[in-house]
Amino acid sequence: MSVAEGEAPPEEIDRALFRAVMGRFATGVTVITTRVGDQTRGMTANAFMSGSLSPPLCVISVAKRAHMHGMLLQSGRFAVNILTEYQEVLAPHFAGKPDAGMNVPFRDVDGIPTLTDFCACITAHTVATYECGDHTIFVGHIRHMEAQSRPPLLYHAGRYGRLIEGKTEADFFPITEFW
Repeated sequence: MSVAEGEAPPEEIDRALFRAVMGRFATGVTVITTRVGDQTRGMTANAFMSGSLSPPLCVISVAKRAHMHGMLLQSGRFAVNILTEYQEVLAPHFAGKPDAGMNVPFRDVDGIPTLTDFCACITAHTVATYECGDHTIFVGHIRHMEAQSRPPLLYHAGRYGRLIEGKTEADFFPITEFW
């Protein structure tokens, strides 16, 4: 990135401050899963979003240094498993702190491993990748989606959380026409 004439160069952003500020955005917690040959891999991620309604696309961002990165490039497909509030134990397991005694059951959907319990599950085939600093953005064409009536696991400021009981979808404004 170049600096326009007369502009000061951008200040160096402290990595710890970057993580702290970005961590103030509350997100859901997902486990991205894929398979290459007979090896199934999962990775906890909150860098996930919808990409497009038509065609149906979703987007994930994965660090280039992550073991999952090479597997996603090789497999060309993935699942996004949105965790329920009861699955907090899975988040650290798939975030590099595996519990050796944990047996996580998977099921196949279109040849893609998915978790068996979830808040929602999406399978997708990679249609594009984009370099994004030390990450790669993977755009997936959605092939299968399902949701269950289970509350999601949330993440904010380095801690897991849950929704509090209160208003339901019906209590909010109606969804606008473009959705």
